[in-house]
Parts: sequence; C-alpha cells; structure tokens
Amino acid sequence: MFVGHLAVGLAAKARAPRTSLGVFVAAALGLDLIWPIFLLLGIEHVHVEPGITKFTPLAFDSYPWTHSLVMAVVWGLLGAFLVRLRKRKDVRTQGLVFVLVVSHWVLDFASHRPDMPLWPGNSPHVGLGLWNSIPATFIVEGLLFALGLFLYLRTTQPVDLLGSIVFWFWVAVSTFMWAGQPWSPPPPNQRSLALFSLVVWLLPLWAGWADSHRVWRRDSIAQTMAKLHRTST
Repeated sequence: MFVGHLAVGLAAKARAPRTSLGVFVAAALGLDLIWPIFLLLGIEHVHVEPGITKFTPLAFDSYPWTHSLVMAVVWGLLGAFLVRLRKRKDVRTQGLVFVLVVSHWVLDFASHRPDMPLWPGNSPHVGLGLWNSIPATFIVEGLLFALGLFLYLRTTQPVDLLGSIVFWFWVAVSTFMWAGQPWSPPPPNQRSLALFSLVVWLLPLWAGWADSHRVWRRDSIAQTMAKLHRTST
C-alpha cells in the first residue's frame, strides 16, 4: 500500500493532536523509508517482473530485515524509543508510533502477493494479494485514505493560507504517486528504484511542514473564547 499507510498516519493525529503529523507519517511509512537504503547496500533485493501483480511489476525477492513481521516489531520498538528520547512523558505518542510502524506490515500483508516474510531466515511468506486487482486496490486504499483525511481535517484547521495550500498539495502529490503506479514505466534496475524511492523521505517532512501551519481545533476554540472573554471584560 501507499496512501493506506498515509491514512493511518493521518488518523493517528486525532489520537495525539499535539504531536506533529510528520512524526506519524514517518512512522507509518517507516519500513519503506529504510527499504531503499537496504537495497542500495545490497542487503535486500527486488526485480521488475511485468504482470507479477496487476498494480505493480515489482517482485520483492528478499526484504526480511525491513518487511518481516518480527523486524516490523523491532523497528516499531526502536521508533517508540526514539520518541521517548524527545518526549519522555508522552506515552501515547510512543505507543502510536509503535503501532503505526507495525501497521505497515499488516497493510502490506493485505496488498502484497505471498512474499511477506514473518521473520528473517527460513520463514513462510504470506500475503492476501489485493494488488492482483487494480479496481479493488483503488477502492480499498482510496477509502482508507479518505477516512484518514476526514479524521485529520476534523481534528485540525489551518491558521494561515499555507496550512491549506501546503497540505492539499501534499495530498495531491501523494495521490498522483499512488494512482499512477499501474501505468508508470517500470524502473530499469534495483539501484534506480532505490534512488527514486528515497523521494518518499520528503513526505514526512512535507507533512510536518503543512501541520505546523495548522492547529488543533479545540485549541482554536479555546483561544477564541479567551479573546471574547477579554473583550467582554
């Protein structure tokens, strides 16, 4: 999945509105952020095989250190620990980051063919194969993204024009990157794919920038009431 991962990051904001959306998007995309690095290092492998699924031509040969269930849990614990270093008392955000990292494996399990390992080494490979149907992928993942957007927009509101423009441009670019996958030319080799995939690192930074120009709706209401009270007195 792609926008499905973004959806759970957006939804997490409703549970911890004072935490930057960039943190949650980074956690939700976490396994895909480190995956291209492992490809460039030659630790994991992928090749192009047109028709292997309807939605993507990528055949994931080996990615146990980034995309196995056991390692997703390990990466989730590491993510929660990193949050703890900065927000020691924010147990909720720590827990959400852990859940978001692990949710990446769960959502990929739904979309991938049976190529998802449970642990590094001699492991069974699983996957429900949502990517075998382009319409089903668009419906399921699109609905998840719409729900995530609804929850985020219900929780926050822009404080200036950037809060709207930057956020909706982020949504548009993310949607374009996702929806164009079945018809995009395949990468020529693993290295090219890995280098292009590093672009995904911009999405959490972009989300954090947009979110910094938005406020929690409850804070906005409280500020408005305080202003009215000062005016009346």
